[in-house]
Amino acid sequence: MPESGHTWQKAFKGEASMASHVRLWARGRVQHPDAPLIADELFVAVLGSGATVIDMAISTAGTRIRITAEGPDPLPLIHSHGPGWSILNGLCQRTGLTTDETGLWAQLGGHQ
Repeated sequence: MPESGHTWQKAFKGEASMASHVRLWARGRVQHPDAPLIADELFVAVLGSGATVIDMAISTAGTRIRITAEGPDPLPLIHSHGPGWSILNGLCQRTGLTTDETGLWAQLGGHQ
């Protein structure tokens, strides 16, 4: 039996003031208490690379939640595995770099 799920996407301006909007947006989509913080960490990592627009996505499937933040250009190493990386690894079951290396994703729930 396939798992049902939803996907939400939104582009945010690459400005620090948008981080609070990202947290509110995440909180309004999924009920997981860590989702807003994780969305914020992903957004800030991509923002630090100089992205002028950051595409955020939240996808659910069964008990899994995946949050993704992507910019227009490949992320420098400091932004893809910088200080926020330890927070993401501590709160999430899985984390990674998007296949085109322009963004980061984190997964909550489900099985490892």
